[in-house]
Amino acid sequence: MAEEHLTAAQQAGLLQAAEEARKNAYAPYSHYQVGAALLTASGRIYTGCNIENASYGATICAERVAVAKAVSAGEKDFVALAVVADSTQPGSPCGICRQFLVEFAPQLLLIMGNLQGQVKVGRLDQYLPSAFNQEYLK
Repeated sequence: MAEEHLTAAQQAGLLQAAEEARKNAYAPYSHYQVGAALLTASGRIYTGCNIENASYGATICAERVAVAKAVSAGEKDFVALAVVADSTQPGSPCGICRQFLVEFAPQLLLIMGNLQGQVKVGRLDQYLPSAFNQEYLK
């Protein structure tokens, strides 16, 4: 889905939902709280926040929490994802999250923001070119 298919108001709404979700983050180690809001083709929004763990590998990012909630509710057709973090640059999905997202929506619209109001918009395939996907497993 291209950026022009989501209105400015829809993008702002997703960013607001991600910012609200960020408030629930559990980040006692990094103190880097992230919120995500995933818009599905059905129009539903699933939110997530990062959840850290003393065993760092068990930590789960906000983006994957939102996707897990959507998939567990039977949704697999994703339109856009907003990510908000308190950082100097708009929050961006990490490499693991990019790979996780490409499984469902290689051209997912990414709306990345920070608490200072900076926003960057792009498509997932721009941030993860030549992604490893199911085509490699045939």
